[in-house]
Amino acid sequence: MNITESTVLPRPRGLRLACAAAAAVLLLAGCTTLAPPYEAPAMPVPQRYAGAAEPGGAVAAATAWRDYFTDPQLQALIVQALEHNRDLRTAALRVQEARAAYGIQSAELSPAVGAQANMDRARTPADLSLTGRPMVASQYQVGLGMASWEIDFWGRVQSLRDAALENYLASDAARHAVTVSLIAQVAGGYLALRELDERLALAEQSSASREESLRISRRRVEVGSDSRLHLTQMQTLLTQAQALVAQLSLERARQAHALGQLVGSGVALAPAAGRLAEQQMPRLAAGLPSDLLAQRPDIVAAEHQLRAAHAQIGAARAAFFPSISLTGAFGTASAELGGLFEGGSRAWTFSPSITLPIFSGGRLKGNLALAEVRRDLAVANYEKTVQQAFRDVSDALAGRQWLERQSRIAQEALAVQTERARLSQLRYDHGAAAFLDVLDAQRDLLVAQQQTVQAQRLLLSSQVSLYAALGGGALTQTHTPIEPRRSDTP
Repeated sequence: MNITESTVLPRPRGLRLACAAAAAVLLLAGCTTLAPPYEAPAMPVPQRYAGAAEPGGAVAAATAWRDYFTDPQLQALIVQALEHNRDLRTAALRVQEARAAYGIQSAELSPAVGAQANMDRARTPADLSLTGRPMVASQYQVGLGMASWEIDFWGRVQSLRDAALENYLASDAARHAVTVSLIAQVAGGYLALRELDERLALAEQSSASREESLRISRRRVEVGSDSRLHLTQMQTLLTQAQALVAQLSLERARQAHALGQLVGSGVALAPAAGRLAEQQMPRLAAGLPSDLLAQRPDIVAAEHQLRAAHAQIGAARAAFFPSISLTGAFGTASAELGGLFEGGSRAWTFSPSITLPIFSGGRLKGNLALAEVRRDLAVANYEKTVQQAFRDVSDALAGRQWLERQSRIAQEALAVQTERARLSQLRYDHGAAAFLDVLDAQRDLLVAQQQTVQAQRLLLSSQVSLYAALGGGALTQTHTPIEPRRSDTP
């Protein structure tokens, strides 16, 4: 605010009273909030998971991903994804955006004080001058000024600050949720790639074996010791294996491209020499559904959003009450530049104002109704998030239970088909069976080999899904600290 030459100089006692009044309102500001008391909604899910009472096991949320995924190549891919994945980078920038918004809103609780220096020079014509002669006057002023600052008696600014804080915490929890999801997606993509490697290796072995058998059959046909029917049957087996090799090669290329997009760059992993059965992950304890409230980052984010909606109701309610603002300045003023800092040049202003809403065309009621509806939407979103988390865990637990059984059955079927193929070949070699029996046995053996690898990968993927559904590693992640608000002056 500008300080004019006509400002009345205060007496020292009046200045002390003004300072005391300002200190009192500073203490009273923000002491009240009209936001409704927060109560977490009841969990809209059963108290226990169906068929999940298994003793022992690690707590997924407290198990770091390096301790759960021990494959060195998979760990390297996860590190690369955490550094270069665009979705995670966007989530981190959202956190910075929310933190900056929180800092801006927090600053509204404190008055803004700035230094100011002004010079005014004006000429008054003779017909407007009191002396009847033209006059040129100058005015110089230097001081500290406080712009219009709202005294937060009803907690409106405090509620907005609380809402900004909860939005910041929600964005940080959402970043953790993206991190958990990304780790699970990379692990799932890596396992799918390894599945295709193993299936492709089996198909290539089968193709090579059948190609050699076809070569031998051709020589036998040439010397008249075998029929052309047998030759065409061998060709059928070979073309089936070659078609499977081409199909799996295409699927592997696409899976490598998808994994490369996840990690943020190309993936050049050579086909794995090991088997999927060698992949080991710790056994996880399911716990109780109530544990998800603290372990699942997406539930934590939904709860912070619900708290922010409660705070917005407080701000909407406070808008119905009078608004009190303070404006003031303190400094020196003089008609001469050299007299700014002489005795008696001190000048100050103190201008409190109060605004009482009387008629707003229903705007205030509309804002309150909007805040309450958004609170109800946040409640629905929170309950939906809890229900989805419960389903994710239940699905993963069911997958772990039944896929273990399916994998055992597939291994037993593979052993049976392997023995059948061996016996069929022996019977054919001794002339006790037609080659059609060998043809069927070898075809079924290749199918059993492929299904066994698929079942093993599905079982491992269910363990990855369970780790993510239980908030895998969320409690080990580093939370973004709330930085103190810095001064605007460098």
